[in-house]
Amino acid sequence: MDAIFVISALLIGGLLAIQASVNVQLNKAVGTPYGASTLQLGVAAGVLVLATAAVGGFGGLAQISHAQPWQLLGGLASPLYITSGILLFPRLGALAAGGLFVTGQMISSLSIDLLGLFDIPRKPVSLGIALGVLALLAGIVVIIRGQGKAARPAAPVPAKSVGAAGAPAATRTGAGQIPWILLGIVGGGVLPIQAGINASLREVVGNPVTVDMISFLVAVLAIFIVLVVLRSLNKTPAPKFAPLREMPWWGWLGGICASIYVLVTFLAIPAIGAAGTVALTVTGQQIASATVDSRGLFRMAQRKLTAPRITGLGLLVVGSVLIQFT
Repeated sequence: MDAIFVISALLIGGLLAIQASVNVQLNKAVGTPYGASTLQLGVAAGVLVLATAAVGGFGGLAQISHAQPWQLLGGLASPLYITSGILLFPRLGALAAGGLFVTGQMISSLSIDLLGLFDIPRKPVSLGIALGVLALLAGIVVIIRGQGKAARPAAPVPAKSVGAAGAPAATRTGAGQIPWILLGIVGGGVLPIQAGINASLREVVGNPVTVDMISFLVAVLAIFIVLVVLRSLNKTPAPKFAPLREMPWWGWLGGICASIYVLVTFLAIPAIGAAGTVALTVTGQQIASATVDSRGLFRMAQRKLTAPRITGLGLLVVGSVLIQFT
């Protein structure tokens, strides 16, 4: 059974790469990142409502009264992760933001394993796990540095241009970037916590699909409230719906990818541990990202699969094996 979760965690990691790629198209169509996130999470919630009905999971909702309030908050992680990416990409760049997300995921997942949080079995630190984490982080660093060199030269951008989220496009480091760096670490760190909370909620509700539905209903409500508040303060433009007719069909896949990712991770963490799950999903994410980049899929910028990136992927695989099997 553990082998199934190992393979599943590796495969669903690729969904994060697909989600990030297709969400770019949805953002362009809607014109506001918060509106795009609301639509994406709304699609996921709608699919999960239908899935819950198909498996007869609505009966589990009667058990919600027995849940602790914190067990219903796992869904807050999804809008935080998505919105963090939208805000950070124009400020720090996609590569730096991705590295911060991975760092946050590793810190969070190791804490869950070492402390036995959310009733997850404790997993003491071993030499293999320590070496695996080092290999994983080294792989991410090598990929980030190598990917920047592999990108095709872009046209010069005017100094006063702004990013997709309305923020100055800048990659310089400094004291002013520290809050954004912390946001990236927190944005990645909430994903393992979400999986741990959902695993705990499953003990109350029973059906994993029902738990996934609850998580995304909370997520879409949270991001919709954020959208309404920001719109009322004139901090974000009104969502545009007409351009959605011209968006490619795969632009709607982000929400579905997110729902599958959340479902599989909260099932996998109790079985193979938080650190092992994150190591495998990160590896799958980078392999899928390499495929997307090298072929320019989903209208993304095409980048060559260079020797540094191949080396980084190898380190990720080694790190995943060490964390999971030592």
